[in-house]
Amino acid sequence: MEKTRKTTLSDVAALADVSPITVSRALRDPEKVSPDARARITLAIAQLGYVPNPAARALASGRTDVVGVIIPSVSNNVFADVMRGIYDGLQDSPLGVQLGTTRYAPSTEEQLVRVFLSQQPAGLIVAGHDQSPGARALLERADCPVVQIMEVGPQPIDLVVGLSHYQAARDGAQHLLDRGYRAPAFLGAQMDPRSQRRLAGFRDCLIAAGLGGDDPVVTTPEPSSVSLGCRLFADLIATRPQTDAVLCNNDDLALGVLFEAQRRNIRIPDRLGICGFNDHEMMSAAEPPLTSVATDRYEMGRAAILQIRDRLAGRGQPRGHAIDLGYRLVPRRSTARVTA
Repeated sequence: MEKTRKTTLSDVAALADVSPITVSRALRDPEKVSPDARARITLAIAQLGYVPNPAARALASGRTDVVGVIIPSVSNNVFADVMRGIYDGLQDSPLGVQLGTTRYAPSTEEQLVRVFLSQQPAGLIVAGHDQSPGARALLERADCPVVQIMEVGPQPIDLVVGLSHYQAARDGAQHLLDRGYRAPAFLGAQMDPRSQRRLAGFRDCLIAAGLGGDDPVVTTPEPSSVSLGCRLFADLIATRPQTDAVLCNNDDLALGVLFEAQRRNIRIPDRLGICGFNDHEMMSAAEPPLTSVATDRYEMGRAAILQIRDRLAGRGQPRGHAIDLGYRLVPRRSTARVTA
């Protein structure tokens, strides 16, 4: 059987009645090509089934049109929101996404950084600022924009979009104290660096209030879930029955605390206050509705990709630029304790 000849860029140019350079420009920078020519090129590509060769384009331009995104998890709703923001930020852009997941393993992250950089990406988006020394060295030498997302912190590699998880959790703990709770505890799962900073914020708040003599903390490296929240709360009150409020590392755990407390006929918010973190939709839908610290995960993803697009267009921010999206405490009935 005779092998079918591969469609080339020149074939597209001939059918669209434009030069090969115009086709290349339309694929790389469509706004620089007239709408009429773009329409003919798009039609020709569809008719011929043309697929651009990313390796050839990278050789010609020094980069591909792919942005590498490295996140810890695809099952965590937090990162699903981030990815939605990234994809929305790519609209009307020739850029695409290559996704890698670390499963919270620094060595896996370093390996993915090495692989992605070898493919000459247009940019890289990585979660957090706790990369291994090897991964950080690779990113610092990267010949493309690098955006660290999810949190702001010291010594950014290039660009940063996020919030202070320490301060957000500290404010969550302070909210519990302001509502009259005097024996708050912290429940945490999947204790990655961001979770550790939330725990530090909780502890420092209690110390500042003169309540730091004990350490009312129950954590586990297990992945977070609602059922885990039930179990952690059961473990907590078995050893600390005086607990009158809980700051949870995330909303899954907070929902689990709610369910377990209701099973035990613990009155919320009078006997127990509950505060989550991230403010997913389920927090307002619960009964009673649950207080949470709201974070804008969607905008983290969207702002990150827009930072890369701006840098590639020559109008981006300099290295070290940080966008602090902040957070907000959303009080609901789960902490609406009647104080004297």
